[in-house]
Amino acid sequence: MPIKRGESFAFDMREVSGALGDLGTLLPLTLATIAVVGLAPMPVLLGFGIFYIASGLYYRLPIPVQPMKAVAAVLLTAGISPGGLAASGVVIGLVLLLLGVTGWISRLARVLPQSVLAGLQLGLGLALALLSLKLMATMPAIGAVTFLTLLGLLLMPLLPAAMIALTVAIALARALDVPGTVVGETASAFVVIPSMPSLAEIERAIFELALPQLSLTLTNAVVLTALLAHDYYGPRAAHVTSARLSITNGLANLLLTPFGALPMCHGAGGLIAHHRFGARTGAAPIFLGVALVVLALLPGGLTMTLLAAIPAAGLGALLFFSSSELALTKRLFDCKPSCWPVIATTAAITVWINPLWGLFAGIGCEAVRVALVRAAQRKLQS
Repeated sequence: MPIKRGESFAFDMREVSGALGDLGTLLPLTLATIAVVGLAPMPVLLGFGIFYIASGLYYRLPIPVQPMKAVAAVLLTAGISPGGLAASGVVIGLVLLLLGVTGWISRLARVLPQSVLAGLQLGLGLALALLSLKLMATMPAIGAVTFLTLLGLLLMPLLPAAMIALTVAIALARALDVPGTVVGETASAFVVIPSMPSLAEIERAIFELALPQLSLTLTNAVVLTALLAHDYYGPRAAHVTSARLSITNGLANLLLTPFGALPMCHGAGGLIAHHRFGARTGAAPIFLGVALVVLALLPGGLTMTLLAAIPAAGLGALLFFSSSELALTKRLFDCKPSCWPVIATTAAITVWINPLWGLFAGIGCEAVRVALVRAAQRKLQS
């Protein structure tokens, strides 16, 4: 009997709530790059919208789209030009496309130990939790009320928890006369196509943006996303493979970043966020994709006015629930006690440095663990 891909689209309020579940990751990084770096909002939002709609239609499950976190972090601190940013997106897209088409990414997924993957999930979840607490600390009252609202609403799964909580956060911000997310004047520029980068900008983009991001993308946006999709949806996610996720990640960046989109990827945390707040089909990413396209095409500065109305503390509360579910995975609790040092080391290095070094440290610790277990078994048999 053939396995059905995904399931029928469910256009209901639970899918709408699930669509908003990952805004705690999407909006802070997107608004920051627009406000601080001066990226044009129209192509950035259009890029996310197009990729979200395509993901929903292809996978028929709530496969997320997120800004590439390492790229965004470097972009906010190192002053990379829009042309260099586009170059990094093209490089990342080509590498991901090659890994997916050749199947090399699937081989990598098969050899990664489960203890290391559990450590990576724990580390990424802790890193997002720290970010969420920083966002909530910008206005603790709004963060606390939004958090408690979400906590209560999640006990009633038929209600659109994320949408109601964000509405409460916006209303509180207006009542307390608290400003929303600050957006700079440069965000009003709607330039679509970046200028051609110089050779120096391309070299800088490869070493400062592309290489650090690829480690995070290969682990979080490809391997872990495929594993979590199978955990949540079982046979209906049989088509959500590491190879296909690598290909769709690659195509999106290769086709959209040259026109001003921010480098994008799927993500394990985003999948958890959409699922946590009610999404079960591809309708959720389609809902959010259409909303982002509409926002991108609104006249004047209305787009940024609407986005900036959402207080950062409210987004932080939303992000906290997603980060906790990413960290406290079933894979973490099912592991053997001998795996705990591997998981702890992988998570600590992931938070302290980055996922690439966390991956290397975890693999090294796992090799030591296996050698010690085998030595103990030989000693018992002798």
